[in-house]
Amino acid sequence: MREEVEKALNLVRPALQADGGNVELVDVTADGVVSVKLTGACGSCPMSTMTLKMGVERVLKEQVPGVTSVVQVR
Repeated sequence: MREEVEKALNLVRPALQADGGNVELVDVTADGVVSVKLTGACGSCPMSTMTLKMGVERVLKEQVPGVTSVVQVR
């Protein structure tokens, strides 16, 4: 599943990079919890929670069966 998650993250990366940020995959658990780290401008943005849930998590759930949630690590 990790490889599929990485491919799905590549779909959202251009939008994040356009705003000076990025997303880094940290871990994928057996029960479908994906841990990511928002970097660059996204790491300190007050809207990062919205980006994570409405953007990254939505795309991952659509693209990768088995993803249950996405959490941010620092």
